[in-house]
Amino acid sequence: MKFQIDKETLLNPLQQIIGAVEKRQTMPALSNVLLRASDNLLTLTATDLEIELVSQIAMVIDETGEITVPARKLLDICKSLPSEANISFTVKDNKALVQSGRSRFSLATLAANDFPALDAINSVYEFEITQKTLRDIIDKTAFSMAQQDVRYYLNGLMLEVSSNNLRAVATDGHRLAYCEKETSADISDIKQVILPRKGVLELVRLLSDSDETAKITLGSNHLQVEFSELRLTSKLIDGRFPDYNRVMPADGGNIIIADRDQLRQALIRASILSNEKYRGIRLILGKNLIKLQAQNPDQEEADVELEVVYDGDDIEIGFNVNYMLDVLNVCNSDTVQAALRDSNSSFLITYPDQTDCKYVIMPMRL
Repeated sequence: MKFQIDKETLLNPLQQIIGAVEKRQTMPALSNVLLRASDNLLTLTATDLEIELVSQIAMVIDETGEITVPARKLLDICKSLPSEANISFTVKDNKALVQSGRSRFSLATLAANDFPALDAINSVYEFEITQKTLRDIIDKTAFSMAQQDVRYYLNGLMLEVSSNNLRAVATDGHRLAYCEKETSADISDIKQVILPRKGVLELVRLLSDSDETAKITLGSNHLQVEFSELRLTSKLIDGRFPDYNRVMPADGGNIIIADRDQLRQALIRASILSNEKYRGIRLILGKNLIKLQAQNPDQEEADVELEVVYDGDDIEIGFNVNYMLDVLNVCNSDTVQAALRDSNSSFLITYPDQTDCKYVIMPMRL
């Protein structure tokens, strides 16, 4: 196996796939990257057995072959070389020789046969969506995913595909984020999958804010996304996601309309003296006015008032201020709307100019 390549041409794909390389691996091969050179194509593959990232580079191959080398060491070598460097890569006597100018590196290798691969994906549905749209739908929901919850099906993002529609829903049991976008999916029924947390984070890291398309393939046990000479394959969480429609409060109730940024700043000010562990804030609603109150174990108090548009009942309710700030931070709309029925009901937060997203925050006792 032998090829020559510019530093920048190799560095970018390496940086794209490095997220799938486990720092604490159970198998030596999992800390390696698989290099496969054939048919004027260099393919780089990394996996942690949950997700797999594959990047391809079109180039002239001197000698074909395949081998695995330590992924992070190869990445660090590429980073350390001058920007205009040319790299010569040769495999000889079970060693990978990396040369550039007066620098020479000899890396240990493992046979390509030792490199684990995810099971082949059995396609159930395929559709295309722009990278910008896919990234947007993930950005507006993924923050509500649970972390290491015993209810394993909450530790991911639920994607629901139906005719010309893609929905994303995430919940940790205390809040819920929902977003939907139009797609080219031409299917007659509804397909739900749960993408695990790591797959979600890697996907959003790799997606660009462009109108280039991404091809999504849904399998029985895997989800695959292909774009820009890059392919991500992720195992799916085997579980039943909660019925998000039952969590959504019915329309109506008491409606608050506020300036998004003014509300965000008021919440930040009040949160300074909130309990650091529970982050509870008390909200008192009156005619065209809200009061935000916070207390902490040191008997310190914060009291912040904000003018809003409100003509409903007088209500006093507690909630986690971080949950509210997360919702206000994922959108750049000028105006935000919140609806609630009473002091025991959950908030339904929407943006009047962006009707494709809804957020639910459960109340908390203070």
